[in-house]
Amino acid sequence: MAQLYDRVAVIGLGLIAGSMFYAMKRAGLAGEVVGYARSAETRDTAREIGLCDRIVDTAVEAVEGADLVVLCVPVGAMGAVAAEIAPALKDGALVSDVGSTKAAVIEAVAPHLPDGVHFIPAHPLAGTEQSGPRSGFAELFDNRWCLLTPLEDTDADVLERYKSLWLQMGSMVDEMDAAHHDLVLAVTSHTPHLIAYTMVGVADDLGRVTDSEVVQYSAAGFRDFTRIAASDPTMWRDVFLANKDATLEILGRFTEELFALQRAIRKGDGDHLHDYFTRTRAIRRGILEAGQDSDVPNFGRNAK
Repeated sequence: MAQLYDRVAVIGLGLIAGSMFYAMKRAGLAGEVVGYARSAETRDTAREIGLCDRIVDTAVEAVEGADLVVLCVPVGAMGAVAAEIAPALKDGALVSDVGSTKAAVIEAVAPHLPDGVHFIPAHPLAGTEQSGPRSGFAELFDNRWCLLTPLEDTDADVLERYKSLWLQMGSMVDEMDAAHHDLVLAVTSHTPHLIAYTMVGVADDLGRVTDSEVVQYSAAGFRDFTRIAASDPTMWRDVFLANKDATLEILGRFTEELFALQRAIRKGDGDHLHDYFTRTRAIRRGILEAGQDSDVPNFGRNAK
């Protein structure tokens, strides 16, 4: 594998940024990776564990001379960060991001970027409930999709180079327009997260079930809800605010489906329930066949 970028800057030092650093170093894709985080404590931890080749104390210093700049901050912070670093971006540099929504990121970031700087939004569909500078690992992107949403005037050579980076970090890569991305992710990620947060909140509010019972007798379904609901609250707050329209559309559809199931249960309509569960079971089989999860017990996760 050949080096693709002489210098890469990652702004934000959490799970995705850390995993990008380790994956790039594993494959020899970047000469130097420079990191920055707003929190001094995070920067100190990153220095302590050797996360990035160099940790600096300002975002401007991080992007100076960088061929690739990746914004790994919450969606709601990306516009401010883009405005801050814009004067320091070198001509011909590529700016990208790893946010879960794309239309809002484009709207927030693109106006700040000077002429001669490229912008290709990206979204790696990979993650865990862990966050912070100690959470990254090189294998995070292996066999996981990274969705790119290039703008209409994106330079083809710049796009191919960036696509090659994600492929060589282990990802599969696809392209789609930003609005379609946001609708797809509202179905596959955003609404399921909101449902998980809601179900865990219901358990917390249900006075007839004590905290100890919820923890002690958690079955697999509730455990998976709690794993999802343990995700970074700042990130998910910004995701829902940024992808409001698509999420509300899918929530409306979800509510209609839920009412139909509620009616079937009330009426004792076993045929409807069986047919519905049979149809939805096929989706799970498709996910397994696509290699996007494991059929081993507990989905391959540790029992903890």
